[in-house]
Formats: sequence, C-alpha cells, structure tokens
Amino acid sequence: MSARVFEEVERERVRELSKAAFEEQATALRVSLVESQRALAKADFPVVVLFAGVDGGGKGETVNLLTEWLDPRRIVTHAYDRLTEEEGQRPEFWRYWRDLPPRGRLGLFLSSWYSAPLLDRAYGRIGPSALDRKLERIAAFERTLADDGALILKFWMHLDKKAQQQRLEALQKHPRDHWRISQWDWRNWHRYDHFNEAAEHIITRTSTAEAPWLVVDGRHARYRSLRVLGMVNRALEARLAGLPPPDAGFRARAPVASPAVIGATVREVKPLATIDQTKIVGRKAYDKSMARLRADLYWLAAQNLLHGLSVVLVFEGWDAGGKGGAIRRMVSALDARSYRVHQVSAPSDEERAHHYLWRFWRRMPQAGQIAVFDRSWYGRLLVERVESFATEAEWRRAYAEIRDFEEQIIGHGTLLMKFWLHIDKDEQERRFLARKENPYKSWKLTEEDWRNRAKWEAYEDAANDMIAGTSTREAPWTLVPGNNKRHARLEVLRTLCAALQSRLTQRAAE
Repeated sequence: MSARVFEEVERERVRELSKAAFEEQATALRVSLVESQRALAKADFPVVVLFAGVDGGGKGETVNLLTEWLDPRRIVTHAYDRLTEEEGQRPEFWRYWRDLPPRGRLGLFLSSWYSAPLLDRAYGRIGPSALDRKLERIAAFERTLADDGALILKFWMHLDKKAQQQRLEALQKHPRDHWRISQWDWRNWHRYDHFNEAAEHIITRTSTAEAPWLVVDGRHARYRSLRVLGMVNRALEARLAGLPPPDAGFRARAPVASPAVIGATVREVKPLATIDQTKIVGRKAYDKSMARLRADLYWLAAQNLLHGLSVVLVFEGWDAGGKGGAIRRMVSALDARSYRVHQVSAPSDEERAHHYLWRFWRRMPQAGQIAVFDRSWYGRLLVERVESFATEAEWRRAYAEIRDFEEQIIGHGTLLMKFWLHIDKDEQERRFLARKENPYKSWKLTEEDWRNRAKWEAYEDAANDMIAGTSTREAPWTLVPGNNKRHARLEVLRTLCAALQSRLTQRAAE
C-alpha cells in the first residue's frame, strides 16, 4: 500500500507529454530560466536545490537537463557517496557546509543529507527516535540557511513499486544505461514498502514553509522535467521580485519544532563580574610551572595525534587581553605539523558571500589535529552586535545557531574548549599605553582598538550575554583572569592539559 503522502501523486494518473507539446513549453521556460539565472547573479541570496526519491525516479536526468539549459559556470552540482577519509574525520555536515553555493549562485544536491537517514531507517539500522533526531538536525541546518536568506527547493521523485520495477528493468536493458543499475538498486526495490514508510515520515517532518518538499511523479520524463524546472523558475522569479514563494505542493502536517532563540539574555547574569583578578604568579614560579606544563602538553598532544582525536580551541576576550601571548606559549610546545592557528578578522569577499558559519566549518580540523581560533564565530555576538554589522534578528538567532554548530563538533568526538581572557578596563588602558611606547608592539595598537574601548560597557553587556547564553555542559566557557599575564598563560595550559588527559583516559577505558 502506498504511503499516504504519495497517494495524491499516484491518483493524478499523469500522461506523458508529446514531444511537440514538450518543446513548445520548454522553449519559453528555458528562456525564462536563463533570465532568472542572470538576475540571480546580482542577488544577495543563494539557491539550494535538493533532489531525493526512489532509484530510477529521474533525479540525475533532471539535474542534467537543468545544467544543460542554464549557464553551468554559475551552477555547482554535488552528488554524495560514502564518506571519504577526509570527510569522515570531520563532523557529518562538514561536507555539506563546504559545498554550499555562494550568494548569487545555484547549487544542485543529489544523495545528500537525507540519504543516510532514509537508508538507515529503511534497513532497520535506526529506530523512529533516532530518525527523528537526525531529522531535527537536518531541519536546523535548513532553517539556518533559510534564515540567512537561502532559497531552498526540495524535490522528491516518486515511482510506485511497479513503475520502479519497470524503470529499473528498462535501464538495465539499455546499452548505454545498464551500468547505472546495480544489485543495491534491486535490493532497495525489494524493501520498497520500508523505503516508502520512511520517506513519508521524512517528508512529513521536514517539509516546512522555508524548505518545502514538492513530490513529483517520476514516470514520465517530459512531464517531470517541466514540473521540476517550472517550479525552480517560479520560485526564483518570486524571490527576485520579493514575492511570497509559490505553493510547492506538500506541506508538513507535523513540522519539526524550531528551537527557542535566545536573545540578549538575562541581564542579571554577569559572569565577568565573578572573575577574581587578585591571583598573581611570580617569575620564578611561572618559569618552573610553564616548563612542566609545556612538557605535559607536548606528550598529551602527541598521544592525541596518535589516537586521531581532534581539538578545537577558541580564544576570545578584550583587546590586549593576552590571547596572542597565551596562544604563542601554547603552540610553542606543540609539533608545528599538528596544529593550525586561525586569526579571524573581517570576512573576505568570498566569505561574505556565504553564511557567517561557513568559513568556520571549512576550518574544522582533521583527526588528530588542533585548530586554534584567535577570535571566532562569536564575533557575531560581540563585534557584529555592538557595531551593528548584524541586525538584531541575526545576532539573536545566532545563539541557537552557534549552540547547534558546537553540538555537532562535540558530537563528532572533537574536544572543544572556549577561553575568555579577561582584563579590567584600567589594565587595558595600561597595556594600550605600553604598546604605544614599545617599538616592537606599537603596530598592534590601532584606532579601532581605541574606538572599541570607548564602547566598553556595550561590549561588556554583549560578552556577559554571550557567555551566559552559550556556556553549556558540553561546551562551557573557561573564564581566565588576565590582569596578571603569567597567571593567565598558566591557567590556559593547565586547563588544556587537564582536558586532554581526561579525554585520553576516557578513550583508554572504552
């Protein structure tokens, strides 16, 4: 029995178009699509078009026709298979973030983020609860893209069981297409009912206003092509004209709930006020402790590399707060081949053409490697908020987006540590003046530093909100008193060594 979500498609009893009728409609549609693509090139949003559905349903043929009709230089097409070694060393969605099209471009995706959940559920490798968790992750991913302006179109190519059998047999007998059909296609066909049940649940749970599914009858190539390409064109025209999207067909009956968006959090919570700046470390004690910690860190990092465990370290804090000094002392104890320091500043043109998290997803480390971020994705909650580079809706939304991002990093097995190096306002002024007089450090002091200092209270409010809203049990902030540089550097290394040791102990016990 067909899944309920496919009943309407199967009842339509669509007839194939004649070649003449197809060509008549296709000519006008192709011209309109080309014009829409040219207009898209100047637009401030990307287009993500996703194709899923049954084997033999026409996904590949439709993608090929779309790229034939349009300028292929402005399209990126990605089809996914099993994880490569490089992909397997990073969080699951790393490869999808890596491949997202920039603003003004169109990206076509085959066998993408819905493929593994569908297969796993159809073959009984996961249960309903596990499937829903995967779908919640997907919904959050698509919502993040849509909130940033992406136009998302999703097409599910459907065939009933008999039609799929006939399609697979026809392809298998075709002299040019027989190679496309494998034993896996027939194995999937024998589990058709399981796939249909899983597909119905997936479509129902993930068809939303911002990322709706259109279920397409895949039996007839000409009809299918005009149906899909026509919807792509109508959706593009509507977005370019600033109009609501056209009805894409199936709407979710039980959409995945959106997570709560935490805004500028509870003002009574002021984590920075709890930091004790009275701790002082003398030179002799510092040298002795630093030598021991550097030796420990070298050994622990080597063991970490041996076990293929990746690490992400985030350093935030005030200008002249000691981030650079702490990072230099830390990495000088490491093998230069095992880490990379990312000094984050204003995004490049390429980075601005993507979601703000895109540049950080691309920098996730391979297994055994350490990625150090001197400034990070938290810029959206700090400088972009205070300087109005992000709208209030954008930075408020970022709380949920960042927590989701970090959950994926940690869920992959990566150790994530976040350090806030804190100094008070008077100490910052002393350091600014000292830098001004030091010929080796004067280059580090800019007019922007002084401008930021003039907004100390606004940055302090933003930092308090950020720490309170993003310090979770799995990814807490380590607040480091930084008025005494020696204490701050030791505290960073001590905390890092303890976390690495705990992680290695846990791995040994597994």
